This record gives sequence, C-alpha cells and structure tokens, in this order.
Amino acid sequence: MRVERLLAALVDAFVRSDELPDLILPAGHTPILQRRRAAMIQSRVRMVALIFGVLTPLWIAIDVTVFEWSLAIWLILLRLTASAAFLALAFDRRSCEDMRCAWGRLAALLAIPTLFFAISHPLLYNQGVDDLRIAVSAGYGYLPFVMVAGLSVFPLTAVEGALFAAPMLGAHLAAGFYGSLVMPFPSYISALWLLALIAVVATLAAISQLHFMIALLQQAAHDALTGAFSRRIGEELLKLQVAHAERTAQPLSAIFVDLDDFKAVNDRYGHEEGDRVLRHAANTIRSLLRQSDALIRWGGEEFLVVMPDTPLDGAVIAVERMRRAGFGKRPDGSLQTASIGIAEQTADRPADWEALVELADQRMYRAKQDGKDRVVITGTMAESAAGAKRETDADPWDSIVA
Repeated sequence: MRVERLLAALVDAFVRSDELPDLILPAGHTPILQRRRAAMIQSRVRMVALIFGVLTPLWIAIDVTVFEWSLAIWLILLRLTASAAFLALAFDRRSCEDMRCAWGRLAALLAIPTLFFAISHPLLYNQGVDDLRIAVSAGYGYLPFVMVAGLSVFPLTAVEGALFAAPMLGAHLAAGFYGSLVMPFPSYISALWLLALIAVVATLAAISQLHFMIALLQQAAHDALTGAFSRRIGEELLKLQVAHAERTAQPLSAIFVDLDDFKAVNDRYGHEEGDRVLRHAANTIRSLLRQSDALIRWGGEEFLVVMPDTPLDGAVIAVERMRRAGFGKRPDGSLQTASIGIAEQTADRPADWEALVELADQRMYRAKQDGKDRVVITGTMAESAAGAKRETDADPWDSIVA
C-alpha cells in the first residue's frame, strides 16, 4: 500500500506539471538539456561501473567455498570478465556530449549484468543441494532486481525507463521458463510482478530526477530581471548552435545590441527606473523574434540575439523591425535607442563562436563611435532615420538597412 501511495503521489505531481511531455519522451528536449543530461548519465554510469567493477570479483571467495571447483572456475572467469567490462566502462574518458552517446553508455552498463545473469543461470540451475548453495544461487537469481532498481539513479524519461528495464525483465522471464533459481514456477509469477513494480518505481524516481534537473536548468538559464537567457547558458547555447551551423553549412547570425547612454538612466533616475528600461527593451526584442531565436543578456545593458538558419539580410530585416518598434522610453520621455552590430557565420567565417561574438561586439562599438543609434554590418554602417522611421505606418519588414 505504501508503494501504491507513492506511485499515486508521483503520478499526480507529474500530471500537474507543465513539463509532462518532456518527462515522457526525450524528443522535445532542448539542446542544453540534452547536453546536461548526457553529462550526468555518463558520470553516473562511470560511478556505478566502478562500484560493480570493484565488488564483482569479491564474490569469488564465496563461489570457491560453496561450489565444486568445476563450476567455480566458470563462475570465476565470468566474474573476472564482467569486472573487466565494468572497469573499462568506468575508465573510458571519452566525453559524451549528446544523448545518443549517453544511451550507448547506459545500455552497455546494463548489458553486462544482463549477460552475466543469462550465462550464469544455466550453470547454477539445480546446483542447490543444501541450504548454503541454495542461498548463494538465489543471490544470482536476484540480480535483475538489483539492476532494475539501479535505473533510479539516472535522469530518464518514462519511455527511456521502460526501454532500459525491458532487457532485464526479458532475461528474468526467460529464466523463469528455464527454471527459477529462487523459487518454484508458481511463485515465480508473483516475483515477476514484483520486478515489474520495482521497474515502475525506479522509472518514476528517474523521472523525478529529470523533473528536478529541468526545474534547476530553467531557473539557472534565465536572467531574473529581463527573462532573457543568462550569459552562462547563452554561451553554451551559442556554442551548440555554431557547431550545428558549421556541420550543416547553414547560416547563423549574431546580433549585438547595446542600449545607448543607459548609465545616465541609472545615475540620474536610479536603478529601479533602469531596470524598467531594461525589461521593456528585452520584452520588445523578444516579441519580435522567432521561436528558434534566442535572446541572451550578455551583461548590463548588452543583449545578444542568436538567429539560427538566418543569413545576413534576414538579420538586417529583423534588426530594422526592432528599431522601428523601438526599445522603449527613458524616464524623461525620450526614446531609448541602441547601437547594434551584426555578424554572420557563413559570411564572416569566424574561427569559433567566441570570434563570432567578438566580431558582432566590435561592430557594435563602431556604431557607438560613429554616433550611436546605428547598425554596423560587415564593415559598413547604416544610420537610422531617427524617430521618423519608428513612427511610420509601413510594415517594418519592407525596409532593409542598407
């Protein structure tokens, strides 16, 4: 009953969660979440593999004491092989940066005890002629329970938990038809139900870890004042986007936006008014972006807009639309302007994502030096038509900064 109440409470909590789709399937996970989850799964695979790699050979002393030497030698070889496989997995220093790699590592971790169980079961069947041998053989029979419960230490979706538990459930089912080491076949059906229930509880625990990870990532990912991505998360996102653009030869634009004379707002009207201006500017920029674009608060009054699959002319159109919409008003009623620099991956061919940002930053500074309220692109400078353009009724997408 306690397990059933736990299941009911967990399911109820997840049903009310806005992240329910992400807790069931991994398909909708953001690149950052995938990267963080892959790193955690890899780390825990190494930890579990190291523990099993060290502990697995220790049982050899019991095998030698309890079983005949002809059987013990096979169990020793099996244990040493499993231990070597665990340790190889534990000391594999190659990093996992995507979920495909993480799934492979976790599958390898679970495959070792599954094969160990499948091979040892026929060797040990009908070896129990006294209570001690029966007890030791039963220890092998409970291995699927241990491994299925171990899924709880990994942040997994519901589908992933079911898929990773399935081989152990299958191995236990096959062992039951062959002949259970632990109990007679009628009682074995109850044991199979218990194993399935443990798999469900372990999967729910894994889902709860994933839910906690998503919540922490969302909290850390966004700047509390403006709602934009924080710089730390933004750098990680930009690195992933630039790497993807390079692999696929797709354009990617970086737009560096710096609010003009913002320090004067804080100095003259106080930080509360400055915060209001920042929020308004961020909300304006965000409202004009696509779902695939990202707004990053780079620092202070500086924002970086990342636009994947966007060539330079598309970025220029987006910037003109922002400038026509305006970045809000200053406390004295005047319009808040911004100096903007644009860099594009395929046109500028920077060495890496940092060079791309640096180029956009340099062009933004040139806009500052040339009089502010300007956009600099690919070494050229385009001036605003001041307030006249912002007040026009024309569609802002019809005008491109030249």
